Amino acid sequence: MLKNLKMIKTFINKNQIEELEKQKRVHLINSLGGFKSVSLVGTSDENGNENLAIFSSFFHIGANPPLIGLIFRPSPPERDTMRNILDTGFFTVNHINESIYKHAHQTSARYEKGISEFHVTGLKSEYKNGFHAPFVAESNIQLGVEFKEKIDISINSTTMIIGEITQIYIPENCLLDDGFIDLEKANTITCSGLDSYHKTIQLDRLSYAKPDKEITSLL
Repeated sequence: MLKNLKMIKTFINKNQIEELEKQKRVHLINSLGGFKSVSLVGTSDENGNENLAIFSSFFHIGANPPLIGLIFRPSPPERDTMRNILDTGFFTVNHINESIYKHAHQTSARYEKGISEFHVTGLKSEYKNGFHAPFVAESNIQLGVEFKEKIDISINSTTMIIGEITQIYIPENCLLDDGFIDLEKANTITCSGLDSYHKTIQLDRLSYAKPDKEITSLL
């Protein structure tokens, strides 16, 4: 039987949202999406100048081909990460773990062009298997991604970048036989809003849902 949790709810209508002070509205709306994946995106320009930026808008699009998406806020200011992706065609996505989340958060600061966030945060870049963009050495799960498509979203002047995963690095003990990745064992963290970071606790892993079959635990 489902538990009915009696919680008093605050009602906020469209007019009240629009009248909120800017920063309060930003925090409110960004928190409504719930817990999100948060990663560091590594790029370099055509001259090898490195850039590193934290993203909580990284999301799965499809498995065949393996596509992911990133949402970029309106420009200006110039977005070095997006410019590097468009110019070179490559970027990395690096999971954030408990030991580097403060370093990762610092990459959200607006540094002048030419200043490497790797350098100012103390995170180490690494290149491997001929991939153009830098990975974050301290990240336990790393993805090499090739740019595929740019979609401009007119309603709020944001941009979606779609990429195909071409390289994957995962700790051996975190990859299960059926392909599932144990993110908790890899120490991957999550976030809510713009500045709140969280560890997770797995409740269960459930069987594929079918109309005539009872759901069972896979653990």
